[in-house]
This record gives sequence, structure tokens and C-alpha cells, in this order.
Amino acid sequence: MRFFNTMTRAKEEFTPVHDGEVRLYTCGPTVYSRIHIGNFKTFLFEDILVRYFIYKGYKVKQVMNITDIDDKTIRTSRQRNTPLKEVTDPYIELFHRDRKALHIIDATNYPRATEHVPQMVEIVQKLMDNGHAYRAADNSIYYSISSFKDYGKLAHLEINTLQSGASGRVASDEYEKDSISDFALWKAWDENDGEVYWETQLGKGRPGWHIECSAMSMEYLGETLDIHTGGIDNIFPHHQNEIAQSEGFTGKTFSKYWMHSYHLMVDGAKMSKSLGNFYTLEDLEKKGISPETFRFFVVTNHYRTSLNYTDEAARAAGKARDSLIEFVDRVRNIPDGPDKFDVGPTIEGMFREFEAGMDDDLNTPQAIAAVFDMTRPINRAIDEGKIGTLGRENLLKAIEKVNTVFAFLEGSETTIPEEVTELMKQREQARKEKNWAMSDQLRDKILELGFIVKDTPQGQRVTKK
Repeated sequence: MRFFNTMTRAKEEFTPVHDGEVRLYTCGPTVYSRIHIGNFKTFLFEDILVRYFIYKGYKVKQVMNITDIDDKTIRTSRQRNTPLKEVTDPYIELFHRDRKALHIIDATNYPRATEHVPQMVEIVQKLMDNGHAYRAADNSIYYSISSFKDYGKLAHLEINTLQSGASGRVASDEYEKDSISDFALWKAWDENDGEVYWETQLGKGRPGWHIECSAMSMEYLGETLDIHTGGIDNIFPHHQNEIAQSEGFTGKTFSKYWMHSYHLMVDGAKMSKSLGNFYTLEDLEKKGISPETFRFFVVTNHYRTSLNYTDEAARAAGKARDSLIEFVDRVRNIPDGPDKFDVGPTIEGMFREFEAGMDDDLNTPQAIAAVFDMTRPINRAIDEGKIGTLGRENLLKAIEKVNTVFAFLEGSETTIPEEVTELMKQREQARKEKNWAMSDQLRDKILELGFIVKDTPQGQRVTKK
């Protein structure tokens, strides 16, 4: 497997720190509001990455943090005059609900920042002891970026830019590259923090955003990670600062590989509340676009492309997914019998192209195209009645293996109601008697009940409308 490493700006062969095991850290949600679909584009890329590692036989240990304390969560708490936990807990619950609706598999750990303050304090104290951090006049503790000779290596910042900006300080969690400065590790309490603070050896205050991920990743995955992922907007300052903190603390490489997902645009514009194009999963469902449709729309596009979301594009992806589900339904309904067509070479060709795509920096468009390419010769063979019991079972096994990565079948299972089954029996008899008018009437009744019936050489097939 070869992945594009943001650190080197090149595709590199993947070699884990520990044989057969992948230790992966994924920057999770900041829970001050409902998570939007742009965030889920990144989380879905990470889900595909984890699923493919499992497909390849790796043991995966994935940590996704929950940022339940930062400038945004505290500001929201103050604006609502509500305790921080009462602000963040409902959004954590909604995040997990949406995540499960998108069939994103569980991470190994979902640590909350508020539950790991002692680990953060330990790191900050050592950074002060070894000269990487200092206490400023406002009693907050800052990281000295001039003390870390490789500062800027992930974001590929110009040295002269660093030199011109390195003398200042920035207390805000998020800032742009033109504000390159020493950044806050520990923020001394002020009235804007209200009741949000910890009494520690560092003083009364609370952690900065960047130190949280350093502490939680190393707590669960060790001092050197295999892969650290996130959205491209995290490269600077967040991930760059994580590297400085972590490597300043341990003296070791923080992460071997860095992988970043590109933005999700909406109708050609960057998603924002001010433009009214800030969508949640619930917003899409109100438009009739299911979580499964959105998932397929995202995961069949390459993670390192800026993806433009439109309702029309999502619905087109939904139709493509429906055609795969219909194909699987055709295969399931192949009757028992001898095989006159060897499905083996077709399946082998599909897997060869599928894995070639996935091994090349998660080229999901190539991988899913291999599955669609397989359906064409198989559909012809089904039409000609050439596939029997063995072919059907081998095809279903192959489809299920691919589904472990893309999860395109999740949420597609349908139970045929007894009433529909009875109408199908009546329709089958009407067709035997060449009573085409009755056959059409029964088909329309089945449609009214929410099911579509199609006639094939192997008999009737019914799918959910």
C-alpha cells in the first residue's frame, strides 16, 4: 500500500511501526454544535482507510478524540449561560447517532479532552523544563516555536516567514499562517472562561486546543503513531503544533505518515452558515437524501479532491448505489442449478483492479469502477441463464468482501411483506394464464405498497421503491 504523506508531499510505501498492527489517530469533532457534512467527508475517508486496513488483515487501533473544551465550546457555554458539559454532551450523542447512520465503524477509543487534563499538564510541565515552553506576563504558558528547529515542516512554511513572525504570541486556538507565533499550551483563567478551569501545578486555567490531541494520542497509541489524519484545514496550525509539542516532549518522530482529506464544497462555494449552505445529515434527510446515499457520494470520490456537493450529484450517486443493490438482488435470486459460466476469472479481475486502486492512495473511484465493471458480464450471464448455485455463492462472497470496505449494502436490506408476496404469487399465475391485464393490475398494487416488481428470465424480482 502506498499513501500520499503530507509531510513529504509524496506517495510512500506503508510500513507500520509494529508488524501487522496499525495505530491511527483521527482528529474528531469539536462539540459546540451539530456536526456538518463537511466534517463527515473527513470522517468517511478515515472510515474507508480503517476498513481497508482490516480488509488487508491488519489489526487496527484507532483513536478519535472528542474536543469538548476549546475556545468555541467555552464561548457557546457562556452565550447560553449553560455549564460546559450540558452544552457538549448532547452534541456528542448526536455525533455518534449520525456516525452510526453513516455506517462509520466504531473507533477503539473516543477520549474526551476534559478527561485527560492531567496528561496535558505533564506534557506542558516537561516542555517548560526542557526549554520549549515559557510562562508569559499574562500567566499563560506558551510554546516557543524558535526552540524547535523543524517547526513548519508539515505545513511547508517558508523560513523567512517564520523568522518574521516568531517573536509574537497568539492565544487563540485557531489562526492563519500570517499569524505564525508562539502558541498557548495552557491558558491562565480569565473572566471569559467563567466556571471552566482546572486548579493544577501550572496554575488555575485550562488547556489550549493543540495540546489536547498530543496528550490523548500518546496516551492510547504510544509516542510514535503510524498515521495521523484530519482535514486539510488542520495542517496549520493544529497538526503543525501537535508535532512541535509531541516531539519536543519525547524527542521522537510523532507520526510516520500524515493523511489529509480535502474540503467539501456546497454548490461550488465553501460551506458556511452565512451563505445558508451549512448542511447537517438531518438537513439532507429532509431533502430525501439518505445517509447511505451521502456516504456513497463521498466514498466513491477520492479523498484528496475538493468535492462539490449538490443535491443532484448526491441523488445521482444514490442511483448508482441502487444499481449495485439491484445487481446483488439479481445474484441472490439466481436459482439452484449447474453452472455454464465460470465466474472465477471475472471475480479475480475485479479484485485485482479493486485492490490496485485501493493500494494506490485509496483510489476509491478506481476501486468502485472495478465492481461496476464486474456487473456487466455477470448480468449478461444471468440473462442467459448460465450461472448456477456455485457461481451465485462465489459472487455473493466476493460482493460481501468488497462491502466490508465500501458498506454500500448497509441499510439496503428489505423484508418483503406477506401481502406483497401473495400479490406476486397471484401475478405469477396471471402471467402463466397470459392474463396480461390482471398482471399489470397486480403490478400496480405492488407498487402502491412501495415495491417494484420486474420480470426476468429467472422469474419475478421485487425491490423496495
